[in-house]
Amino acid sequence: MTSAIHRPAWVPLLGHRLHVVGVHFDAVRIEGLRGEPAADHLIEATDEDAGPIVCEVTRGRWVCFLLPPGTVRRHDWPPGVQQLAGRGDPTVTYIGVPALDGNTWPLRWYSAPTPTSPYVCAAKLGAALGVGAA
Repeated sequence: MTSAIHRPAWVPLLGHRLHVVGVHFDAVRIEGLRGEPAADHLIEATDEDAGPIVCEVTRGRWVCFLLPPGTVRRHDWPPGVQQLAGRGDPTVTYIGVPALDGNTWPLRWYSAPTPTSPYVCAAKLGAALGVGAA
């Protein structure tokens, strides 16, 4: 596992910024009671870094796994998992992305992007959730 810092262009320098899903990334969003254990399992099970995982620290503590654009629809996800793919969806969805450090409340990185894992691997996330490819 590498600890190298990697800041893609879509990660802000300060605070946090909303980004349209489907442009820089797709997202899988899971409520905290299921999302945090899935993130922990993904981090523990991978030989590399897990990739970018953002956690909302208020209300339901939603966990957003950021995947490469165009990958969310290639997998079956269990009930309760929100698939945010952007392109082809009837609505526009935004995901908050925090800076790598500083005050980013109410968002924080559960796992930040790295040079070796700029995105979460959908297949590994699917395995962590007990599902396979579509």
